[in-house]
Amino acid sequence: MSVARVSSTADLSRFRRDPGEVMRLARMGCAHPTRLSFLRVLLRRLRDDGWRFDRPVFDFDARGVGRAVYRAIGPDRTYSLVAFGHDLPEDQRSDRVIATAWDATFALFDGTPDAADLDRLAANVPLQEAGRISPRELSLSRANRSVRLFEYVVQSLSEGRQPDAKRLAETGYLMRTTAVYGSGKFGAAARDTIATRPEMKPPFQTEMLSVWLTRAFIIELVEHMAQARGGERAVRLALTTRRMLGVGNSTGLGMAPFLVRHPVLLNNWMAAREEALARIRAQETADDAAIAGFVQALEAARRNANLWQSEHSVQVAKLADLRDGLDRIAAHISEDWNRSDSHPWDALWRWGEAELPIEVQEALVGLMLEPHGALVDDLADAMCDESPTFSVDGAMTAGALRDLIRRDYAWALGTDYAAPDQCARFWYVSEDKLEPRLGERHEEPGAERELPLDIGRQAAALFEALEQRPADEPVAQLLLDAPEHRLMVRRAQMAEGKPFAEIRDNLLSADLLPVDMLRCKLAFFGATRFDPRSDRWVRISLFQNAPHPDELATEVGL
Repeated sequence: MSVARVSSTADLSRFRRDPGEVMRLARMGCAHPTRLSFLRVLLRRLRDDGWRFDRPVFDFDARGVGRAVYRAIGPDRTYSLVAFGHDLPEDQRSDRVIATAWDATFALFDGTPDAADLDRLAANVPLQEAGRISPRELSLSRANRSVRLFEYVVQSLSEGRQPDAKRLAETGYLMRTTAVYGSGKFGAAARDTIATRPEMKPPFQTEMLSVWLTRAFIIELVEHMAQARGGERAVRLALTTRRMLGVGNSTGLGMAPFLVRHPVLLNNWMAAREEALARIRAQETADDAAIAGFVQALEAARRNANLWQSEHSVQVAKLADLRDGLDRIAAHISEDWNRSDSHPWDALWRWGEAELPIEVQEALVGLMLEPHGALVDDLADAMCDESPTFSVDGAMTAGALRDLIRRDYAWALGTDYAAPDQCARFWYVSEDKLEPRLGERHEEPGAERELPLDIGRQAAALFEALEQRPADEPVAQLLLDAPEHRLMVRRAQMAEGKPFAEIRDNLLSADLLPVDMLRCKLAFFGATRFDPRSDRWVRISLFQNAPHPDELATEVGL
């Protein structure tokens, strides 16, 4: 695909969005996946580097109990998904993180496991947190069958007929994961042991590879169970049907604090996406291939929006906005968009900002990135954060730090954090699962164990303390006198020059919707079909309409 001429780098600033607008939760909670999402980055690399895939082990009975190994074989390394199927009674199936049994459990193994490895994993992986894995494993995960669809699909195929495609499309998956753990949890390999590998350098590639291979396993398990039940009558899933099925996921509060705890990484994710949008807007012309790609992406988005269902009132309203807004985009580009004017993509964006709700504006970001891979795909390499540990600069003066806070944390100043509605919540770690939770400060005990995720309140307190110090005094003296400010001093210095490092909202407020934090992160994963079940957990789909391993080599739409 050709790339239209882009204005000089010096001119890009006028095409970049204001971080103060981008980093508000109301907008972050409307995020959509893009071609820079991590699952898309993974699939492009696997395709472009010529990875091969096979299934050396598949030993299951008619109930779906057994084990399998799915291998991804690359130029330098092999990774193997080890899958275990279980006979789970209906009353034990739960999406909650406190569950102790699942329909299937998985580990991503570094290399090819031998018989001893498989026996060791069989004794531990089905136990999940209660078991232990080794640094040879890169991730640990589990999944449950869809109550509505899994058995229906098995029975349909066993009787020699295809399941209803519309019914499958409305849900979009046959199993959903309830956790995919990596980065050193429960004995798995730490991130820094694999971060220099080219295929693992972008964020969350281990987890995305595990889920993608899990998707292949689910399809083959369904077909195996159907064949075992129906014998010669049984048929396999139609290729179009298996393509539209992804892997579901249920995600709760445990994921939300990640964006707060990794400010540099968050900045890099957001900055890459915003730079991509700016590059596209800065193009002086729009070529025919890019326009055709945009129209194709728009039509796919409209089909997806019509299938996307939710019962949560907030999401229902967003879906209404999305469906109407995508129709308005289609009408605008057909009737009013002058593609021959200078900077036509910028004109399209500015029209969208003026005319469309936030939900649709964020969908437009993804649509505009879609046909511009040659222009933006290189930005995926900038989305990781392998920087060394950051040390506090004690020599910085109080005056310089005060100016930095006033400039970068103006959004946090002026709020009365003692007001009941501004300190209504507190973050803590649950005793049973050791995962983050959100408490109601004025109704529940435990605030004395509060996690330091109150960045706005900390910034305001630091600013107030700096106001009382001589401008030329070194920050080290402040921290000797008031060490409680060390975390915020370090954070402010670390985030300097990184305009997308902070969520610019009070994370203790009564108005906080944690699901906005979840959606932002999951959109970067590549998730679709966001379906909040409350303001604290959400169901999604991953890899829906993506190629399967046997299709990847010839796939062009990545």
